[in-house]
Amino acid sequence: MDPIYVTIIVIITALVAAAIGYFIRKTSAERKIGSAEEAAKAILSEAEKQAQAIKREKIIEAKEEVHKLRKDLDQENRERRDELKRLERRLLQKEETLDRKTVQIERKEEELKKKDLEVSNIREKITATLNEQLAELERLSGMTTDEAKEILLNRVRDEVQHEMAVMIKDIEGQAKEEAEKKAREIITYAIQKFAADHVSETTVSVVSLPNDEMKGRIIGREGRNIRALETLTGIDLIIDDTPEAVILSGFDPIRREIARIALEKLVADGRIHPARIEEMVEKARQEVDMRIREEGEAAMFETNVHGLHPELVKLLGRLCYRTSYGQNVLKHSIEVAHLAGAMAAELGLDVQFAKRAGLLHDIGKAVDHEVEGPHVVIGSDLARKYKESREIVNAIAAHHGDEEFLTLEAVLVQAADAISAARPGARRETLEAYIKRLEKLEEIADSFDGVEKAYAIQAGREIRIMVKPDRIDDLASVTIAREIVKKIEAELEYPGQIKVTVIRETRAVDYAK
Repeated sequence: MDPIYVTIIVIITALVAAAIGYFIRKTSAERKIGSAEEAAKAILSEAEKQAQAIKREKIIEAKEEVHKLRKDLDQENRERRDELKRLERRLLQKEETLDRKTVQIERKEEELKKKDLEVSNIREKITATLNEQLAELERLSGMTTDEAKEILLNRVRDEVQHEMAVMIKDIEGQAKEEAEKKAREIITYAIQKFAADHVSETTVSVVSLPNDEMKGRIIGREGRNIRALETLTGIDLIIDDTPEAVILSGFDPIRREIARIALEKLVADGRIHPARIEEMVEKARQEVDMRIREEGEAAMFETNVHGLHPELVKLLGRLCYRTSYGQNVLKHSIEVAHLAGAMAAELGLDVQFAKRAGLLHDIGKAVDHEVEGPHVVIGSDLARKYKESREIVNAIAAHHGDEEFLTLEAVLVQAADAISAARPGARRETLEAYIKRLEKLEEIADSFDGVEKAYAIQAGREIRIMVKPDRIDDLASVTIAREIVKKIEAELEYPGQIKVTVIRETRAVDYAK
């Protein structure tokens, strides 16, 4: 067969096969589409049925909810109506109560008006009666009402003023007695607590020598050594017949102390010539300066006063070599600080402030030989210069009454200063006056009947009296002690107090204050 025919047959066969396949696929697709449409219609139908069922359920639920809400609303309305009815009943009851009270008040007002009218009538009658009585009294007394009032008021005023004056006088007397008693107790306590021994200061110092040959070496060739020593120290050296001793004389205790130390060092060293004297004087001056600082610090430590300026500490140390009427000024300042602090503690005041002011009150005496003016002014200027408080400056300036006191502690400083200076034995008095005072004290005691012996002791601060036991009994011992106290107070002038002790078989003690 011809290949062309074969090819055509193949092509035709392929086309026929393709056409048949297409027809078969189309028929199958149409069947599937129809089946899907029917399934979709069935699904839609079922969905519509379910939707209708859900819709009916929701409608039923909504109707039930509406019914329930309507029922609740009706219940709430009923409750509100009941509450309104209750409130209405209460209001009605209150209105009725108010009406009843209003009626009662109106009734009481009417009664009060009647009583006011009655009171007014009675008042008018009383006023008329009083006027008649006053007129009759004025006629009988011959005075008007104003004149009688004036006389009565004057009489009452005079009586009240007299009674007030008597009362004030009694109160003042009691207050003075109590204040004096309390002050004596405080001062006595302070004095007893801080009583200090006092050493009499002199204006000369004695240096012991190992032998009398040393005197010639101190004098030196043609007196050059002694002149050098006197020139460098400002102190007079007295070399006399006193065996193995040289006397240093001078009114400046610091210079005298420098000269003493320098001379002792020269004597111990043995080499005495002007150059060596100058060297030893300088060493002695440094030693004294160190001792001055140590004394100032020791005074601060003893009084528990802290925070002083270093220059004030040095000035305090200088007071160790300063005397006032024979009393060492540094010891006096320490005692004043203790006394002022003790009295401040008893009175509830500032103890540290009182101690600080007491310690510094005589600081001006450290330089009063070098600076013009009284030591009070110098001391206050120094305290102000070294940044002490205004109150401390005032306490220093006022302790001799030159300024007004700003604080109570300043008053205590003045009192402590007077106590420390006036205590028996604190300051030097002449031997003659001292002996006369003791003799007068014993003479007063011997003047009483029954006194056997009398002894003035403790620098006149105490007198002990021995009485005759056959003439003075125990009760009379107390009486005679009191009489001696009164006579001492009347006839003697003395600082502090004198203790009077009468001794028999028992002792009766009293104090002259």
